[in-house]
Amino acid sequence: MKRLIFLLVFAVASVATAGDKPNIVFIFIDDMGYGDIAPFGAPLNKTPNLDRMAAEGMKLTDFYVSATACTPSRSALMTGCYADRIGMDGDVVFPGDSRGLNPSEVTIADMLKAQGYATGCFGKWHLGDMPQFMPLKQGFDEYEGIPYSNDMWPVNKGVRNAYKGWPPLPYMKQDKAVAHIPDAPSQALLCEAVTDAAVDFIKRHRSEPFFAYVPHAFVHLPRLVPKEQGERAEGDVTRAQVEAVDESVGRILTTLKELGLAKNTLVFFTSDNGPSRGCSAGPLRGAKVGPKYEGHMRVPALAWWPGKIPAGAVCSEIAASIDIFPTLAKLTGGEVPSDRIIDGMDISALLTSSGKSPHSELYYEYEGVRQGSWKLVKIKNKFFLYDLDADLGEKNNLSGQHPEKTDELRKMLEAHEKMVTSARRPPGMVENSEPILKEPGTLPTLAEYMNRADLQTAGSVTKPTQKKKIK
Repeated sequence: MKRLIFLLVFAVASVATAGDKPNIVFIFIDDMGYGDIAPFGAPLNKTPNLDRMAAEGMKLTDFYVSATACTPSRSALMTGCYADRIGMDGDVVFPGDSRGLNPSEVTIADMLKAQGYATGCFGKWHLGDMPQFMPLKQGFDEYEGIPYSNDMWPVNKGVRNAYKGWPPLPYMKQDKAVAHIPDAPSQALLCEAVTDAAVDFIKRHRSEPFFAYVPHAFVHLPRLVPKEQGERAEGDVTRAQVEAVDESVGRILTTLKELGLAKNTLVFFTSDNGPSRGCSAGPLRGAKVGPKYEGHMRVPALAWWPGKIPAGAVCSEIAASIDIFPTLAKLTGGEVPSDRIIDGMDISALLTSSGKSPHSELYYEYEGVRQGSWKLVKIKNKFFLYDLDADLGEKNNLSGQHPEKTDELRKMLEAHEKMVTSARRPPGMVENSEPILKEPGTLPTLAEYMNRADLQTAGSVTKPTQKKKIK
């Protein structure tokens, strides 16, 4: 009911014309680290299209996600709220899980749809695979992709799940499974498939404002690519996946320019958390798992909007994924819900001018806090203090030299946890949940669906590796 009221109120309240509203493309990569792309110092990975985004737009050096796993991070992005505030922190959701993003929450797609936007999601969802949790019930007009992580498939024998073996991994179009992903060729085509869908969506909605959310499954494990991509990356499949993502970005940017939409489109590129195995945090300490060092939650971020964002700009102000919701509301004439707590803040001034961050501090869930250059990390009830300006790699613990600052940040962290948990909202829950597919039946594989069943691949369906022979 609250969502319905929100949509009705702001659909009526919108006064901007379609021509006043920028198109939005938000590209969300899975498990890519701070040091995996050339604009952030990657020495080997070739990312000319991301280089172009940085040269023609802005590099955000201090951009953070608000959680460090797939489901919590996506929940925070979509709602502008800390994942724990909306009951989506902790473990990820699994196939047939009873938990998902509560449909009463207002998503970015809900807000933009109320402003007259066409809304599409293309890629990995991972906010619950029951019908009431899926994109079409969360503000999106169109959906194509996989409902959860690409490692949640029958080949994988080593990840916890609620079943004796994983159910078939479906490839969805709208609310129906149109294919499934049981083999290397189908995995290798995931980046291309969702890029095809996103580009098609942009072309079909060129005459109206649109929001294309592109949460890639790449570079999440398992890592597989078409043979020719692996060869171009000299057999390094992780590099090949990073470069495949770059090619996807290039296709989107080229489409926008060819359609004459570039000057009215904001494209934002970032990752859902720090690097997983084989990927790089660059100069930062930490990775996807482990203590809340910078590599855990600081991610590469680029913003591109010709004529609005200054070319070659570098922003070193603190910003976070929870800020995307209120920022897009500001840029599109939408509004942030006033009937609930929204944790994010408007950072539009950072994108179009030399504005200052609205964050006086930044929280790394409940295990870290940053205030200016000071950073406190909590590890098993012990506290470690770092000066990020002098020690970006977090090697020198200064807690003994600055006990007052350590105590100040510790109290801030404790107060933050109490503030969030005291106003926690429930996730969506269903009874008698079950996977989308129990058996593939007559569904084609994704490779067959794309008429690419004979595709040769590089990589491994089971183990992560930097170097794999072409097969």
